Amino acid sequence: MCVLVQIETREAMKNLPQILDVEGVDGVFIGPADLSADMGYAGNPQHPEVQAAIEQAIVQIREAGKAPGILIANEQLAKRYLELGALFVAVGVDTTLLARAAEALAARFGAQATAVKPGVY
Repeated sequence: MCVLVQIETREAMKNLPQILDVEGVDGVFIGPADLSADMGYAGNPQHPEVQAAIEQAIVQIREAGKAPGILIANEQLAKRYLELGALFVAVGVDTTLLARAAEALAARFGAQATAVKPGVY
């Protein structure tokens, strides 16, 4: 079994050394959206202060011999986190992926669908 915990606040970041000492915890997943909001930068996980906290946490988690992970849709940041040693990086959210696929499908067939005269089935 693999036990992962999630940290999303400044307080959790401050307590990261103690969290990493908990027996049985195998990894730590960082929540950048909630962390950025808690740090006063809601909607801006790319803010330099948020990035510094995330990068420091990834290094700290790796140094403790645990698996760091994070969710980030930004390709450059995802690559940066992998370079820092993140072992699992979620790069999409199921609802967003589904919405983008539906939009792409609608765009492919939208013009044809509007050209057809409505009728009775």
